[in-house]
Amino acid sequence: MTTFHDLGLKPELLEALDKLAFETPTPIQEKAIPELLSSKRDFVGLAQTGTGKTGAFGLPMLQTLDPAIRQPQGLVICPTRELCLQITEDMKKFSRYIGGVRITAVYGGASIYDQMKSLKYGSQIVAATPGRLCDLIRRGAINLECVSHVVLDEADEMLNMGFQEDINSILETIQDEANTWLFSATMPRGVASIAKKYLENPVEVTIGSRNTGAENIVHSCMVVQERDRYQALRRVLDSIPNIFSLVFCRTRRDTQMVADMLMKDGYQTDALHGDLSQAQRDHVMSKFRNRRIRILVATDVAARGLDVDDITHVINYALPDEPMAYTHRSGRTGRAGKSGYSIALINPRERYRINDLERRGKIRFQFDRVPDGKSICKNQLYAYVEDMISTEVKQEDIHEYLPHVSKLLDGYEKEQLIELLISRRFSHLLKSYRYAKDINASANRKEKSQSRGSSSRPYSRDNDSHFNRRGPRLSQRFFISIGRIDRVKEGAIVRLLCDSAGISSKVIGAIDMKREYSFFEVDKKVADKVDKGLKNATFDGKPVKLHPADSKTRSYR
Repeated sequence: MTTFHDLGLKPELLEALDKLAFETPTPIQEKAIPELLSSKRDFVGLAQTGTGKTGAFGLPMLQTLDPAIRQPQGLVICPTRELCLQITEDMKKFSRYIGGVRITAVYGGASIYDQMKSLKYGSQIVAATPGRLCDLIRRGAINLECVSHVVLDEADEMLNMGFQEDINSILETIQDEANTWLFSATMPRGVASIAKKYLENPVEVTIGSRNTGAENIVHSCMVVQERDRYQALRRVLDSIPNIFSLVFCRTRRDTQMVADMLMKDGYQTDALHGDLSQAQRDHVMSKFRNRRIRILVATDVAARGLDVDDITHVINYALPDEPMAYTHRSGRTGRAGKSGYSIALINPRERYRINDLERRGKIRFQFDRVPDGKSICKNQLYAYVEDMISTEVKQEDIHEYLPHVSKLLDGYEKEQLIELLISRRFSHLLKSYRYAKDINASANRKEKSQSRGSSSRPYSRDNDSHFNRRGPRLSQRFFISIGRIDRVKEGAIVRLLCDSAGISSKVIGAIDMKREYSFFEVDKKVADKVDKGLKNATFDGKPVKLHPADSKTRSYR
């Protein structure tokens, strides 16, 4: 078995690794470190997120720098503030026994003057986001003349975030003699073009296959009708005791909406997206890292650079627009050789996108069913009992209370106590899923479905709804100032009506979405409730206009 002592690292670095309890290198570290220490060639390292890339480039960079030179000799460029800070923290831990080494992080969202002061004091290694680094270069606040090693970390992420021009500008300021080390999870065309333009005859090390997901991640797909997507998410979360999960949405609006709904339903959750201030982002991330929340709902951009260990599940509430983004999402779980799970919730019309992900990512999805109520209750109950019987009993803390408790329980049989325990602990869960229906849909695209989730067609409720029965429809038609231009689907209108008017989704009928507005029907018995409930309602921060509409025409009164 290869150890860090076999890789040619100097004693100070080995001592730091021993203190950190790092015994054996990861595959990318085992292959990259000897190459970067012995060779003066440029380097390309392809490996999934969470495989130890910081150690792969950070340890060789620290070994080759000269602490006596108080100018940047190593430059690490990365996509996000979070990753920038994580790299800086790791490098400080690696260099704790090397005297005179200073490492500075420069990134947006923080005082540029404090960062300029730190650079002026002298730093041998700088970890930077592209935008802030370009700003410092323009101000003449950073001297890159002594840089001998440049690292592009998460290069594919930086290109996805639109940093190509900044990266080009930065690399053009670096001396030609400097070595460039490019690390990435995937190798799309943009990254390949940067490698071709700025790297000279690079050594390439690939862990796994190019543009593929980690092999220790199980990829699961669950097919539901569009209207059941949120309910499917809840069932997945409820079916996995002690879940620690990232839930990905496509837009900021959906991210906040899903997080708000989960919080309202009692889950330990919060949202992470671009509309949050840096202070809010830091607060949310702190809660997630410290397990004060167990479910983080995020957009792709906000989660880039997220470095949190032991995430058990990644749940794709909506598939990303770019197939390679799925690789990055799933790479948030199954880190450091551990197993992980990536679950995709799709509607029947999205089945072709799973085929595309399988083909491009060279992965295989298993089609699973959304858990039913019985299995959810069973999973939670069994996990609770196993956790209870493994609890360490501290007699000194409880012995004075035992006589009274024993007296209270005197006369109860074992079976009665078990029944009381289950009923008390799981009454809410049992009640929630007592009459839960099967919400799984067919993955066969040829099979017709009741609702295809398309915003270009009217939305119809379940077959047992008032509006799908034969005979006259005693309904009230309304106009509402929400349309396809707001980039929402019918389910958003359903949730708005249920939350604002306090009505059941079963009394909501057909929804006909137009470009700038929509029509919907409700049972006449709740029409006044809807009219009053949405009088001062807002949607995505904007006031909602609502008018009764003539059911025989397409206009409103």
